[in-house]
Amino acid sequence: MTPTGEVLISGASISGPALAYWLHRSGFAVTVVEKAGALRDGGYPIDIRGTATEVVRRMGILPRLRDAHVDSRRCTFLNADGSEVASLSPSAVAGGVEGQDLEVRRGDLATALYGSVRDDVEFLFDDSIDTLDQSGHGVDITFHSGRRRTFDLVVGADGMHSHTRESVFGPEERFHRYLGYCFAIFTMPNTFGLSREVMMWNTPGRAAALYAVGDDDELHAFLTFHQPEPPVDALRNPDAQRDLVAAVFADAGWEVPAMVSAMRDADDLFFDTAGQIRMPHWSSGRVALVGDAAYAPSFLTGQGSSLALVGAYMLANALATNRDHTAAFAAYERDVREFVAVNQALVDNGGARLFPTTARALEQRNTMLRGLVTMPSATPRPAHSALTLPEFTPMP
Repeated sequence: MTPTGEVLISGASISGPALAYWLHRSGFAVTVVEKAGALRDGGYPIDIRGTATEVVRRMGILPRLRDAHVDSRRCTFLNADGSEVASLSPSAVAGGVEGQDLEVRRGDLATALYGSVRDDVEFLFDDSIDTLDQSGHGVDITFHSGRRRTFDLVVGADGMHSHTRESVFGPEERFHRYLGYCFAIFTMPNTFGLSREVMMWNTPGRAAALYAVGDDDELHAFLTFHQPEPPVDALRNPDAQRDLVAAVFADAGWEVPAMVSAMRDADDLFFDTAGQIRMPHWSSGRVALVGDAAYAPSFLTGQGSSLALVGAYMLANALATNRDHTAAFAAYERDVREFVAVNQALVDNGGARLFPTTARALEQRNTMLRGLVTMPSATPRPAHSALTLPEFTPMP
């Protein structure tokens, strides 16, 4: 296969448009299908770190993302009664590199990525893949809308609960590593006067955070709690999700009762479990996976968006430099897997660090935070520089 084939990408959030950009640069004809009717704007802030910053620089969208940078000034941790434990810079908490790493609303990143490629590739919104058959010389696709087309390659960039992955590799349970936490994210009115800051309340096994992205009248609210087994019955039932969260935080102090009340009324509630996707292979035949669909690291690592951007770049580069898709997919896995493993391993202290489940662990965390106030560390996470990007060299 020469790099003039037709590629279908499922998913138009982060890794999908990024992959589409680089594949177009290589001469592929790219179609992106997205089940939502339009791009999702707003959204919880996400990080772009280390190697991923170089990817967006090479795409030409770094200045736009710097303009959209949230630039939080303060992260304040609170005790059960609402009293202050410590207040420090976000980079001291997250381990990022101040002045280099970016934090933007998820929708701002998605919009910038889409804007870089919308005139060059085909987007099919409000549609999705129904069936996928690669028994012939390509991949025969039947879309939910009823249209049928054949592509040389298909890439699933459709998130942690990927339909593409389930269609080709089997049910999610085979690859999902549950990390022991559930979380709810929603927006609520900023009646607290917060500006460019995060406030996080903790008791053992529970946390509540209010995040003011700017000076506006809206806050991102975040409720998370330790749950030994995933609440399977609640995962597809929004009413059950609200009831579960309300029950877990029923006796909570600080502003948590107001947050639970706002959650009841929120029309943008997102509830899920903290988990990772771990797969022995990211491709099968002419179908490959990228981003969260292949190797979601979970929000506990803060590296999901960065992995999606780097993975998209490396997959496109492999396809651009290998005439055979089988060799390209093998190169992609070989060159990215260690980077993924290092980032996924961050979860082993991420959850324990921010969301301790015992009183002893919480006190140890608080002692560490107080230490950071007096002696802040400027050391970035090792994962940030764990992969050197090759120059993108489309095949002549």
